[in-house]
Formats: sequence, C-alpha cells, structure tokens
Amino acid sequence: MKWDWSILNRAILALVFSLFAWSCQKSPTQQEAKQQTLEVEPQTVLAEGYLQPHPIGKAPVDKPWITDLTIVDLDQDGFFDVVACEGQKHEVIWLRQYPLGTYTESVIGDPVNGPAHVSACDVDLDGDTDLLVSGMGVIFPNDDKIGTVVIMEQVSPGLFKNRVLLENTSRVTDIRGADLDGDGDIDLSVAQFGYYTGEGRWMENKGDWNFESHLLTSLSGAIHCPIADLDGDGTNDILMLISQEWEELHLFQNVGGKDRFQTKRIYGSTNEDYGSSGIRLVDLDEDADLDVLYTNGDAFDYSRPGPRPWHGVQWLENVGRGFFRFHRLGDFAGAYSPVACDIDNDGDLDVLAVSGFNHWESPDAFSLVCFENDGWNRFQRRILARKPTHLMVMDAADMDGDGQVELITGSFHAYPPYDSIARFMLWDTTNQKQKLSD
Repeated sequence: MKWDWSILNRAILALVFSLFAWSCQKSPTQQEAKQQTLEVEPQTVLAEGYLQPHPIGKAPVDKPWITDLTIVDLDQDGFFDVVACEGQKHEVIWLRQYPLGTYTESVIGDPVNGPAHVSACDVDLDGDTDLLVSGMGVIFPNDDKIGTVVIMEQVSPGLFKNRVLLENTSRVTDIRGADLDGDGDIDLSVAQFGYYTGEGRWMENKGDWNFESHLLTSLSGAIHCPIADLDGDGTNDILMLISQEWEELHLFQNVGGKDRFQTKRIYGSTNEDYGSSGIRLVDLDEDADLDVLYTNGDAFDYSRPGPRPWHGVQWLENVGRGFFRFHRLGDFAGAYSPVACDIDNDGDLDVLAVSGFNHWESPDAFSLVCFENDGWNRFQRRILARKPTHLMVMDAADMDGDGQVELITGSFHAYPPYDSIARFMLWDTTNQKQKLSD
C-alpha cells in the first residue's frame, strides 16, 4: 500500500493546530483572562454623587486662600491629620483628627509670609515630624527678594518653633527634605519663583541647623521640587517643575562628587502659556519605579483667570535610567494637584485632579475629576463634582481606617464668582457604599 504523504502531513498539521487551539481555550493568557473579567464587570459607579463632601475645620468667614495641604499623622497618635497653608493670612494650619472623625483646627508656629507649600519631614532626626514651609512673601508674582525657607521644628508634642534657614531671596514655592549627599542627614531641595527671576537650589546640611546653598538653575518659574531615586542608581535625585515661559520638567540626576547633579530636561512644552501647575511622584503602572503625574491648569498670568483649551493631566512613564515616556491622560480645565489612588477599589491606581480655574458661572463647569484606570493603564475621565468651586489642592489617604481612600481638598478663592465658597472638604464614599450594600 502506497502512502499519500501530503495527505498525512496535512492531517498531522490539522491535529497540531486543533490541540493548540484547545490549549488556548483552556488556558487563556493573563491579559485575556483579565480582559474577560473586565467585560463582565458592572458599569462603573464613578460619577457625580460617588463622593460626598463634608466640610472640616472652621467655617469660611471671608474668601479662603488655601495654597497647599498635606495629610500626615503629625502627632503620631495613629490618626491622620491635615496640615495646610493659608496664603493670605500667613498661617500654617493643623487640622488634628482626634478622636476618629473629629477635626480640631489650630494655627501652629509663627506666621510665615505668603506660605505656599508645606511638607512633612523629620529634619533633625529626633523621631518626630517637622514641617518644611515655603514662604513666598506674597502669593502673586513679585521679583522682590521676599522669600524664606522655614523649618517648623517640633520641639515638643504639638509645639513648633520657626527656624528661618534662608531669607531675602526669590519667593520660595517648594521645599523637600531627604539625604542628597549620602552622609545620613537631611538635606533640602528648594524651588523659587519670583516673576521674571527665579532659582532652584539644594541646601546641604552642615549640622546644628546650618545649611550651605548650591545653585541648580537660574530659570524663573520653579514651583515644585520632589526628591526621589528616579533613575534607579540608588541615590536621590531632584525633579523640578519650571513654569513661566519655560514649561519644562528638569531632572537633576545625582552623580556624586563636587558637581553632584547633572541636569536633564525630561519634558518641555512648545506652548509658553501651557500653565504647568503641579507634579506628584507615584508608581502609577506598578512596575517598581516612580512615574510622574503632571497637571497644566494655571491661569494666573492672564488679566482674567479662566480655563484654557490645552489644560489637562498627563503621565510621564518612567522607562528607566532617567528616561520618561509622555502620555496625555485627558483634558481638564484648570487642572491642579494630581493624585493617584484606587478610588473605586478595583485593584489599580486611578488619577484624580481638581480645578482651580473654570467657567464657574456655567453650570457645566466641574471642579473634581477622576481618570479611571481600566486595569491596563487606559484612562477614562469621570466627572465627580461641580461644587465647591476654585479647588486648588488635594491629597488622599484612608482617613478613617475603613479600607477606602478619602480625599481632602482646599479652595483658593482669589477671583470671582464667590457663590460657592469652601475651605477644607473631606470627600468619602459613605453614602455610595450604603447604596451598594442595600
């Protein structure tokens, strides 16, 4: 009997392909399995009404200028507190949470002229939390040398002493603390924005509250300067957001030696009115390095503040060795204060932002949005709130220990309309969780 080998070969190939197809059906890839799960999930609940705002702290009696806030357990009692800056009243405010769910407001330290930013750090390494307060002198543009670098040292529980480390300098917009030179103490990065003039520097800790300044850049418009190891070499780098006409992100890579930092521009807009307004470092794609969330929504440099069509939110993906890939997440008028958290409890990080500038006279204007992550770092904008308006700053944490993230926002009412005034709002999902359980 003579075999028809061509027929036999075709039969064997058919059998192989059948087995391969069967195995694929029985064992889908991780991506296919997750996609199948996504397809059968119920429709998202991220919409207006998902988060409920609750005022905390004192009621507004005029037009608040909340220029910054951060969530921190300042007194180490196990409850998250809120520390904030009031730019017009020259105050640093502590909203102490104790007992759970009760916030008591007080002013801490001595006045700081035009406080623009506050961050928490144990500068003197004595085991408690100190505060780094950026003094602009005045909040609106000014080239006078009226800036101050202030450390509020916690000298006893809840008692703070102002230490002025630098004064008579360009307006200070941000201060961060970490060990930059590898000697075990806390150094500082400093951003300064005068108007036409400005600077960025790092301040080397020499001990006994003495710091030596090292200039990093003389560009005007530096507004944020977080510290982290962004290139994966084991040393802390400085990322500086420079607004004004530059609209750039500069990475100061820590290479050690006399000239410790090398400068690399990792992003720059060709639009001189881009309106850079904030950055935050977070591992958004959860690949064990830090990415950059970046908002552009500033409009203070216009005679009439308001939204611009190019305002929005973006993600600079860390691809290693100091290189980043740009992703536009979406448009958002007046975007400020980006935050990443799992707001919908689906296991991935979403991106939220607030609006400081919008057409507040219009009922269609909104002040709080979420760019919802579908699990594959594809983001869909969801409107969460329209009121209160003029939201400028935000932070996120599980404030009450229920396993769900809450938001804290602060309002900056420097221009009209003044018909939806607020100071501090805590946003939670209490009502939404009750609806879902019913």
